[in-house]
Amino acid sequence: MTDYGSMVFVFVLATFIGLGVIRRVSRLLYTPLMSLTNAISAIAVVGSIVVAGADYPTTIRVIGAVALFASMTNIVSGFLITDRMLKMFKKQ
Repeated sequence: MTDYGSMVFVFVLATFIGLGVIRRVSRLLYTPLMSLTNAISAIAVVGSIVVAGADYPTTIRVIGAVALFASMTNIVSGFLITDRMLKMFKKQ
């Protein structure tokens, strides 16, 4: 049996901890922070590919597909934001 209450609790706790950490980051560290979140999202992509492609119930596979989409969106937007920030510091 799956304890959904514990899963939701961990998800909410991780969300608040993540928001608390991100809010306290200096603006000078945003580019290294984006690189770190891209690395974490890459791990999430691998895990969600495994979940979405395995022989799990349909609900779990759909959640894996949603996680895959969210992680890939995070990675692509992170690279775009980092590239834009680095272009600001280049001499023309």
